[in-house]
This record gives sequence, structure tokens and C-alpha cells, in this order.
Amino acid sequence: MSETVLITGANGVVGRLMRPRLAREGRVLRLLDIVRPEPAAEGEAVEVIEASVTDEAAMRAACEGADAIIHLGGISVEAPWADILAANIDGTRVVLEAARDAGVRRVVLASSNHATGFYDLETVQSEGPEGGLPADVFPRPDTYYGVSKVAIEALGSLFHDRYGIDVTALRIGSCFEKPWDRRSLWTWMSPDDGARLLEACLSTPEPGYRVVWGISRNTRNWWSLEAGKAIGYHPQDDSEVFAAELLGDAIDDGPQGPEERLAGGKFCFTPLGEHQQK
Repeated sequence: MSETVLITGANGVVGRLMRPRLAREGRVLRLLDIVRPEPAAEGEAVEVIEASVTDEAAMRAACEGADAIIHLGGISVEAPWADILAANIDGTRVVLEAARDAGVRRVVLASSNHATGFYDLETVQSEGPEGGLPADVFPRPDTYYGVSKVAIEALGSLFHDRYGIDVTALRIGSCFEKPWDRRSLWTWMSPDDGARLLEACLSTPEPGYRVVWGISRNTRNWWSLEAGKAIGYHPQDDSEVFAAELLGDAIDDGPQGPEERLAGGKFCFTPLGEHQQK
């Protein structure tokens, strides 16, 4: 039995990492982005669509016949409010309405740790719940970008409760090939674990609405893995293998200063509406 999975933002960093990892026999990956994804290589079962998630007609067409949607599209850093509103918040509304109208029953939304950026993670470690900060902790966004991720989660909840769509919102830490600084040792999700998490979202047997942390099984752990475990996500990678390379003699040091203690890192201090790297 064949399966078609629509991936928005497929030409972004996470989308490109997931493309080869989500390929499997019997599955067609329908790749949508404003920058046209690379065409199918030999043996690849992909369809490419050049379109914006804000284009209602294009999204309706892209959702036809799709079994599930992985919504990665939108702005992935801080930006002016008008841009965030259009691409992230209204774009997600367009995606969910198109999914509803096409009868798509399962949607995965890329939320972010920046929806909870003002949590002091050092406090969480020492005084918080055992196992780290729960995935569904009340939002404390750090930027307009973080606010958009809170809104995305709320839209997912609405479309589950009204229309019965299975929705998982992933509060992703940082998904790259390897961590690059001390903070990312706590926030890292390996690409392989990212694919494991998405497969768990696509295969969970019970429809619902849930929020899950997108992180690996890191020794340096701020965030709880329990919500992921409940849907069959069992991460295997640990950022600690990169610790000596990044930290040298300071390998055992904890977070240093507010930019590392707060969940949102530098996002908590950038002026609202200005560009900020993740």
C-alpha cells in the first residue's frame, strides 16, 4: 500500500536532512518549497512543487491525495512581525485548512524551543520535575518567531478538536549534523533522531493532539523525553560525543551566563523583529 507524505519547507535545512532519511519503499515524498527542491534522483520516489505555504490554491492542490503532512515551511529565525505573521501563522492556517479540505488525517507541525525561550533551564534542572521540562509546559516565547510557534501549536489544537485531525507539534531544539557550541549540546537533535521522531509521529496508532520535544537522548538534558516515548520515539544519539571537541578542558562545565541558561539563548536578547541566527 502506497503512502504520500507532503513536506513543506522541504528545501530548508531540516527538510533536506529528512529527505533521504524518510525515503522508504511504498512512500512518495511530495516536496514543497518556495525554492524548488532538487528533482528526483534515480530510485527516489519524490514529487517536487515550487510554491509558498501562503498560496491557498497551491496548498489545496498539494494536499490532494496526501496521507500526511510534515509542515516545516516558514521563517525559521526572528524577523519583522509582518513577515512572521504571513509566513508562519497565516501560512500554517492555510496548510491546516487545505489539509482539512483534502481529508488529510495526520499533520506534524514544526514548533520550536523558542516557544518556551524564557524558561531558566538551570532552575529547571535543579528544582524542576524529574526528567526535565515537560513538552507541554506553558509557553514563554522569546521573540516574534517564538510567538508564531505558540500560535502554530494553538492552530494545531484547534484543527484537532474541531476536525479530528491527528496533530503533533514538535518543539525542536536544534537539528543539524552536529552541535556547534556549548548550548547546542543541550538542544541538539541528530538528523537520524529527527527522522525517528517523524516516523513515530506518522505511525502513532491513536489520533490526538500532542506536543513533543524534538531532541536527542543527550547526556546534557534539559527537556523531558516522556511525551516522545508515549508515541514510540526512542532517540539513540547523544551530543556528548562532540563535547570534548567543542569544550576542551571545560567539558564538565554547565551553562555559562544567561544566554546559555535561558532556553531561547541569544533569542532572548535580540531586539524584536531583527534577524537572529538559531
